[in-house]
Amino acid sequence: MSISTESDLLGMRSASEAVAYTLKQMTQYAQPGMTTKELDDFGAKILTEFGAKSAPYSTYGFPGWTCISVDNEFCHGIPSEKRKLQEGDLINIDVSAELNGYWADNGGSFVLGRDINQHQKLVDASKQILMKAISNIKGGVKIADIGQIMESEAKKRGFKVIRNLGGHGIGRGLHEQPDELLNYKNKFDHRRFKKNSVVAIETFISTTSSFATELNDGWTMVGNKGGYMAQHEHTIVVTDKAPIILTEMNDIFN
Repeated sequence: MSISTESDLLGMRSASEAVAYTLKQMTQYAQPGMTTKELDDFGAKILTEFGAKSAPYSTYGFPGWTCISVDNEFCHGIPSEKRKLQEGDLINIDVSAELNGYWADNGGSFVLGRDINQHQKLVDASKQILMKAISNIKGGVKIADIGQIMESEAKKRGFKVIRNLGGHGIGRGLHEQPDELLNYKNKFDHRRFKKNSVVAIETFISTTSSFATELNDGWTMVGNKGGYMAQHEHTIVVTDKAPIILTEMNDIFN
């Protein structure tokens, strides 16, 4: 969507606050021995208190309030009573919701407890790459050039990007134009970011895979060559200067 009124901006701020606060609280609440269903229930309670509705459930019928992916699961992991979190797990939580007709999206990967499986380097790379990408976004900048930044920064750190996942426009729906804000440079993509547009910009940084494939459950995605992936995501408003990071409250950069 394009922010054209003060009420639009306030609406997006409120929806973004709901998802950002939920993500932050879920990240802090997660602990070894807890099931991903328990963690999802905790997030659902917070979103409900805001008066917000789960975006993936509302839009696609996703079987959970939030997506929780663990270790080799790249994204869209289904909360489960059977999946127990363990010390050192690489966890990704993606929280998106609708509030009063406005939609916001954010996500973050983190290591649970001690980094006994050496995932922190990947997590830090994802954060740093998203920070650099956002700092270069403003009205008139080519979308493909931001993708090039993401891929080149990943390569510098010895990682790959997932080529079939990307960010997207957001606002009055979960996925809007511009879609396919990819983590690499598509030389055929001549689109530019537009001032006042709202986008969910996200990284998909991987150890060994370049594509994500869907499991038989119809949701969970893993790497085509295995390995691990870290994702970080903010909902932002594009300006002619630095973007407004609507989901900044989630503290994923800290």
